[in-house]
Amino acid sequence: MRWHSTRGRGPGRAASVALTAAAALVALSVASPSDATGTPAPRAAGAGTDWLHTDGNRIVDAQGNEVWLTGANWFGFNAGERVFHGLWSANLETITRSMAERGINIVRVPISTQLLLEWRDGRAAVPGAVNTWANPELKDRTTLQVFDAFLALAEKYGMKVMLDVHSAEADNSGHVHPVWWKGTVTTEDFYAAWEWVTARYRTNDTLVAMDVKNEPHGTQSASPRAKWDGSTDQDNFKHVCETAGKRILAINPQVLVLCEGTEIYPKNGTGWNSTAAADYHFTWWGGNLRGARDHPVDLGEHQDQLVYSPHDYGPLVHQQPWFQGDWNRTTLERDVWDPNWLYLHKEDTAPLLIGEWGGHLDNGPNQKWMTALRDLIAENRIHQTFWCLNPNSGDTGGLLGHDWATWDEAKYALLKPALWQSGNRFVGLDHEVPLGGVNSTTGISLGDHYPTAATAH
Repeated sequence: MRWHSTRGRGPGRAASVALTAAAALVALSVASPSDATGTPAPRAAGAGTDWLHTDGNRIVDAQGNEVWLTGANWFGFNAGERVFHGLWSANLETITRSMAERGINIVRVPISTQLLLEWRDGRAAVPGAVNTWANPELKDRTTLQVFDAFLALAEKYGMKVMLDVHSAEADNSGHVHPVWWKGTVTTEDFYAAWEWVTARYRTNDTLVAMDVKNEPHGTQSASPRAKWDGSTDQDNFKHVCETAGKRILAINPQVLVLCEGTEIYPKNGTGWNSTAAADYHFTWWGGNLRGARDHPVDLGEHQDQLVYSPHDYGPLVHQQPWFQGDWNRTTLERDVWDPNWLYLHKEDTAPLLIGEWGGHLDNGPNQKWMTALRDLIAENRIHQTFWCLNPNSGDTGGLLGHDWATWDEAKYALLKPALWQSGNRFVGLDHEVPLGGVNSTTGISLGDHYPTAATAH
């Protein structure tokens, strides 16, 4: 989540955050069954049974049963700390279990290309931001080992995980950079990082989705900036989504590939060479998927792994033009959501997963926006990961209080109708493990929800 604009900048956030068969050979060369310490990479029990794919605008399991991904973001691996924020005071398992018990069935984990490359090259360090009194089991663990521990806990509590390359560099403000290359991190490094992490976890069906790049953006006169067209230009995010997606899927053809949008898109009759603001449609960073109608992402034989993933925010993040005057859910749907991304759902083109949405409860315009989007999500069963768990997201706040233990019950109550529920229980995405763990009183497994799926499983 970041500042966004229609012309200039809004407020910043404090402390946030074709390929051939040769790719299979790359997978074998970059994959390592263990990290630099010799610790085996985790493998999910019953590996390979919970993978997902798409069917029109739905996401389904291997038996074709519709699922609903409803989760939250937990950032920190993308930042300078190179590990989840909050572990400086709270226990990793306690937070993970708490999310699962409250209906979070997938966690979007922002990370940086730089950190993935450090892991690949055996340079994972022991993080200084982990309180080993609160997390004695993490003593002397590297950042990679902490991530592996989290994956194991997610499996234990019936949750799934999505990785999101949030920035090129490990930087708390790295998301501000508009594109996927920066400094010594090249586009090829970006692809290689995705190949390595996909290969490492290719048999672990806890990690079910890859969000190619967080919030590509940039205005018409900015350089660099992300565009969306039919070219193979370096700054064409549509091409990057296809290239990264095909490289990922050559290694693991069962993982979901998420492609976000851009910030701007040319109006009819104009092209990307124009520097006039009037020639473009503007929206939130990563939220403009108008280009997917003219230039859809093509993942070839694995098209049924594609999910489009816009972001959307309210007036407390930036006072966009559509928040002026008399606005409501109807005007937002007509003027913003439909033309930018909701058409993909309504026309049964592909599933949507709103990767970031959220904000402060103000008993005013921001809450009005959040409620409207929540209702749209719930009524249409649009997939979503709420921004965010972290209380230290300056312009949104989080689901947790600053003690990293107490939940913001009012904000959680707003989110709760957008979490998958059946029979007063939350539904997980694991066929065997109930959401919340084997003794959960609040969640059920996918096999519980679809008993025939459990039999087929």
